[in-house]
Amino acid sequence: MKNTVLKKAAIAVAAGAVALGLAAGPASADGHAKLDKRSFKVVGTWSFLDHWQEREGPFWRERLPKLSGGMLTSNAKSQTELGLSGFEIMRLLKLGVFDAVHGVTTYVAQDSPMIEGADLAGVIQDLGNYRKANEAYRSILEREFAEKYDAKLLMIYAWPSQQLFCNLGDKSIKKYSLDKLKGKKIRTYSTTLGDFIEGVGGSAVTIAFAEVVPALQKGVADCGLTGTLPAYNAKWWQVVTHNIRIRLGYASSFLAMNMKVWNSLNKDTQDFFVKHLKTLEEEMWVATRANDDAGMNCNASGPCDRGEPGGMVPIEPTAADKAKLKDVVENFVLKRWAKRCGTQQCVNEWNATIGKISGMKASL
Repeated sequence: MKNTVLKKAAIAVAAGAVALGLAAGPASADGHAKLDKRSFKVVGTWSFLDHWQEREGPFWRERLPKLSGGMLTSNAKSQTELGLSGFEIMRLLKLGVFDAVHGVTTYVAQDSPMIEGADLAGVIQDLGNYRKANEAYRSILEREFAEKYDAKLLMIYAWPSQQLFCNLGDKSIKKYSLDKLKGKKIRTYSTTLGDFIEGVGGSAVTIAFAEVVPALQKGVADCGLTGTLPAYNAKWWQVVTHNIRIRLGYASSFLAMNMKVWNSLNKDTQDFFVKHLKTLEEEMWVATRANDDAGMNCNASGPCDRGEPGGMVPIEPTAADKAKLKDVVENFVLKRWAKRCGTQQCVNEWNATIGKISGMKASL
């Protein structure tokens, strides 16, 4: 039934594309480059978060037409506007419902543990090494996106650090160890984060980002995992009391284009995208670093230039917490992922890239 619905949606989009005349011939733009005249159906991330508002949306809606002299345009909408959860977007891209999509890597890793390997929970604690790790792993992601989703990977970026946000009820609590998460229902969005939660004795509850606030409000979850600034922008501070600042990753994200669409573009148009998306990618990483600090400040007592401070109580991890994290990563996160991946090649490729940079080792 689901495939029938998706195929009907794909046919409808294709018909719309023909009506828009997407296959017009090349013309001169971007200096001497000869670009195809095309319009793209694009999905971004969440409408209420900074990446969409300040970078993804403006690139497709404003910068792309301006830089291409009007030759390249788009109908770009956020996942929120389209009522999507984010878990389904690569399958929709493969069906041709969309031409290009932005998404979170672990949201779409259901068809490939190798894709999941880009963002294993708790492996890397700082953004600089996290970016190096994703760059080292890029060729593996490119291969997996092509083989599993018939898609061209065009960009890798990240979100602010993924931390724990818990409703402990009493804001007078100033200390809280990871051991106390035992028995807590904790919102997650990926298998690897679920492995971490189970490793500390919690119960993983998979909830799409847009549905987290009511889930926390109703007690469906006691805690949630997300990025620091996204938590503030989504008003998690209205329903939780504490921010446990242990970094479990940076939500590795991507931009991918349907491979048939990519291959239909002439070389000048492909080169145009590569050039300008490289600039956008750099802007994403710079913004992520700034937004990480801004999110922690805004969730707590400030300063916050985005609105009123959330008033969460910040909890810094102790040496014991960091030791616990390392133990859980080695004995739950990496072991379970290696088993899902299932081949020595998979493990070897991860160890030679992200493993080498992080100082961690996976084994079957």
